[in-house]
Amino acid sequence: MKVPVQTLDAQAGGDLELNDAVFGVEPRADILHRVVTWQLVNRRAPARATRERSDVARTGKKFGRQKGGGTARHGDRRAPIFIGGGKAHGARARVFSASLNKKVRQLGLKMALSSKAAEGKLIVLDNLDVPEGKTKALKEQLGKLGFGKNALVIDGDALNVSFARASSNLESINLLPAIGANVYDIMRHDTLVLTRAAVEKLEARFNG
Repeated sequence: MKVPVQTLDAQAGGDLELNDAVFGVEPRADILHRVVTWQLVNRRAPARATRERSDVARTGKKFGRQKGGGTARHGDRRAPIFIGGGKAHGARARVFSASLNKKVRQLGLKMALSSKAAEGKLIVLDNLDVPEGKTKALKEQLGKLGFGKNALVIDGDALNVSFARASSNLESINLLPAIGANVYDIMRHDTLVLTRAAVEKLEARFNG
């Protein structure tokens, strides 16, 4: 698959041949759903357990008399009915993690990239150099490129410092290095923007 390469000024920068094994896979909703669900489940923090009567630090000495005190026959300050006592039927510790086969995860990422390419929502840029890292200059350039409502920009090994500085105040632009490319972020943005370096890294990621 051949796609045009543009500069940030919306000028032609030649063509780039994309690997069909990465950008030409037929998307399947069930695979994408499995990968996104796996990502979101693993983002959840573990649930902390509440302290029950065996976990709180209070005296276990019997207070008051067994008989004649006029009150109930309590023997432990850690009982749930007392202030500072343990929680009755409290929450248990839970870890919300799931596993997914590596081949399925890789296939999901290929399908996410391919779906953007098939929909015409994939833009390839030559580089992300912004003069002096100015937000105003970048906003004018993005208007010419037509990034849509929001865009995910993926760079190579490291983020371009000038682009990162210029786009930090733009709510509609999110920036990731190639190693951080994932199905959830790709699918929730209208437009996917890749640099030449990002394309090389993504293709190398699947080709060993």
